[in-house]
Amino acid sequence: MQEAADPFEKLAAAGWRRVRSAGAFMSGAGPLWALREGESWCYAVWSTQAHLNPAGVVHGGLLATLADHAISTVGWEAAGRSPCVTVQLDTQFLAPVTTGVLIEARAQLVRRTASLLFMRGLLQVEGREVLVAQALMKVHAPAANASATSGQRPD
Repeated sequence: MQEAADPFEKLAAAGWRRVRSAGAFMSGAGPLWALREGESWCYAVWSTQAHLNPAGVVHGGLLATLADHAISTVGWEAAGRSPCVTVQLDTQFLAPVTTGVLIEARAQLVRRTASLLFMRGLLQVEGREVLVAQALMKVHAPAANASATSGQRPD
């Protein structure tokens, strides 16, 4: 079998699906990719020259955006697909990220109260941790039509 030259073809061949309904901001920061992992999802961005800061490494804003997206999406699922907003996001940048790599983001619910979700997030490149995050999410009343407001699923 011939190996695909395009990184996006490689991602698709490995089971990743491009998320086309992630909203204008996340789509512009990406493209965003998703991979089902058991009951959860892994989200990712393939780093390119467009993601670099003046120091020549992937911009911390992209990493924080990807972490917030993964945390928010997992939080949305944990809240029964009710709208959630990020109240606080704490990030620790552990290692620089270069171009030409897949930045994977995973998240998990740590604790839930009636209106708050305590979340944890992790970004990795080739199994190496590059960012850890903790977040507090505020759960709002369920939307009248949750499927129309989600925008979270890969195509």
